[in-house]
Amino acid sequence: MGEEMGLIGAMRLIGPMTPITPIARPQKPSPDFPLFPHRCGQWCKKIRGRHRYFGPWRDRDAALRLWLAQKDDLLAGRAPRPLLADDLTVRELVNDFLTTKRPLVDGGEITQRTFDEYLDAGRRLCQSVGRNAAVVGLVPNDFERLRKGLAKIWGPVRLGNEIQRVRSIFRHAVQQGLIERPVLFGAGFAKPSRSVLRRHRTAKGSRMFTAATLRDLLAASGPTIRAMLLLGINCGLGNHDAAALQKKHLDMKGGWLDYPRPKTGAQRRAKLWPETVAAIKKVVRARRKQRAKGNTIGVMGVMGPMSPMAPISPIPSTLKPPTGRKLIFLNGRGRSWLPRRQGNPISTAMLRLLRRRKCWRPGLGFYALRHTFETIAGETKDQIAVDYVMGHAPDSRDMSAVYRERIGDDRLAAVAEHVRAWLFGNEGPGTGGRE
Repeated sequence: MGEEMGLIGAMRLIGPMTPITPIARPQKPSPDFPLFPHRCGQWCKKIRGRHRYFGPWRDRDAALRLWLAQKDDLLAGRAPRPLLADDLTVRELVNDFLTTKRPLVDGGEITQRTFDEYLDAGRRLCQSVGRNAAVVGLVPNDFERLRKGLAKIWGPVRLGNEIQRVRSIFRHAVQQGLIERPVLFGAGFAKPSRSVLRRHRTAKGSRMFTAATLRDLLAASGPTIRAMLLLGINCGLGNHDAAALQKKHLDMKGGWLDYPRPKTGAQRRAKLWPETVAAIKKVVRARRKQRAKGNTIGVMGVMGPMSPMAPISPIPSTLKPPTGRKLIFLNGRGRSWLPRRQGNPISTAMLRLLRRRKCWRPGLGFYALRHTFETIAGETKDQIAVDYVMGHAPDSRDMSAVYRERIGDDRLAAVAEHVRAWLFGNEGPGTGGRE
């Protein structure tokens, strides 16, 4: 069973928007009990150098029965017999699904964020249909009830993504031979149609900043947030891109960013503005001074006294980002800005800044910088260069992208300069710009 899915058994399954409350680690019922309580929330035993998991702490008897059923195979180094279809519960299916996804995270094939989304989807699925419900006994009404509950709190885009994740879990059951026939979802568990998505996007309005608003945000933010904002509008970086940015991605002397997009792995290169280089150097210098003093808490001064601070929360043990010395940006406690289970620190900081400047509206956040860059940069009529800066993965049928080996730096620089002129005007920062 997957280590991470121990959360489903070790924590209370409550609403998707409510914090999860852990329970205390139990003691072994007797000295000769063959399993021990692992910190992930499952009963565990180390066999042939590998940890094996047998169920959540609260279900000790079931964990013992599973150990006895699999004991001979595991001690002999054989894969334990597969679960019978009639015995397969939803919780066991989600466990098995996450177990196959964990190595993909370790190998860099999927991101930690994607894995966490699968984990959350599995938790919500167990909460809705019942963790001990038999997979083969699920009917369309079960999935319609799940969809109806999510539709009350989420928009169509997030709802569609969740439906796709749930379908992936049950598709895994068929591919692994855990069930003999596919589960019937019914017509009521379909993703929102394209027309619904278009209407939703139109109702939310433009996800784009004006030049005047961006200049105001830059002037009102502290050095860390200012540097992130400049990277967003200069290079089209998103939240995760900015949080995971490392020193190796930057050529500060030449003024270039070479940064494969974490989400897709697509190559990306962008010309840095002088303002962006100066902002990054200011953050790095402040980090260096604080490190010399041996005071990581003092890094919070980098953000400025009025700058919005993201809520501080522990980094989950499953999240292993680059070390602080490699990352460009750390928050006030010396931790990364990478997304956590409690939320996205950059999104939170951006929301506070927008509200403080009285310019927030639905759909406007840090990621809207990518929308703004794409829109303004597209006016150069060099979409190939714009796509390269954005890190868009070309369509597999686009043979021109297959044969194209490079894009001239002069084209990338022209894109960057066009967006800079839109933001600052021809006279540089602080002047008016075309809206």
